[in-house]
Amino acid sequence: MKVHHLNCGTMRPPGAALVCHVLLVETDRRGLVLVDSGYGLRDVAEPARRVGPLRLAMRPLLDPEETAARQVERLGFRREDVRHIVLTHLDPDHVGGIADFPGARVHVTAAEARGAIHAPTRRERLRFRPAQWDHGPLLVEHGPGGEAWHGFAAARELDEVAPGIVLVPLPGHTRGHAGVAVEAEDGVLLHAGDAFFHRTTLSGRTRMPLALRATETLVAHDLARVRANHDRLAELHGRADGPAILCAHDPVLLTRARNGAGPSS
Repeated sequence: MKVHHLNCGTMRPPGAALVCHVLLVETDRRGLVLVDSGYGLRDVAEPARRVGPLRLAMRPLLDPEETAARQVERLGFRREDVRHIVLTHLDPDHVGGIADFPGARVHVTAAEARGAIHAPTRRERLRFRPAQWDHGPLLVEHGPGGEAWHGFAAARELDEVAPGIVLVPLPGHTRGHAGVAVEAEDGVLLHAGDAFFHRTTLSGRTRMPLALRATETLVAHDLARVRANHDRLAELHGRADGPAILCAHDPVLLTRARNGAGPSS
């Protein structure tokens, strides 16, 4: 499958420069698939209602030309060509663009849907923005279970989306956070979402910038599981047969992916 690496949301928090790394996947016969959606056109129009207080800390650029909708069109496709959107989780900077593709089926773990939509805790109610799904998206919830995948016990291949796209549970950042693996033309990619924030997590040679480390700790649903995911992903990164691992917000990993280089240490 051909994969396009998009930045669907430049953010400028104090002490860091971040992106919203979104994958646009061309499948053989099933149209286009987005992995995450970044900020959308409605976020640009209504940032206070849809993004909420997060915008004050993360300072998103909210440029309509960065939205997945506009980038899909610039690549020569129609928005209607996007048949599926697979989300790592439901934070606004990952889910904001789904409203721009109302005909797409939106895939998420059942645990994430429960924590954000169906039965959020008080803390989760403060975190998530119901305005992001008040348009009534075609939500597909994937329960626990599945097959082993590169050492992960319960990954689920999303055959209804496209063979070779796999949902890999990585809870910690949020209740039902997941990574999404894609069999690309030049090898397997694992978009790990916000399971880590900075490329140094994979190598362990240096510590990530203080501002990012503080943010990761502050927003974690379960910090112990976040750190366990760091260890698992670093081990997978060190394996010769492992996938290329990406995260959502590291601009260097985005640039390397666009240039055809793996996420080296």
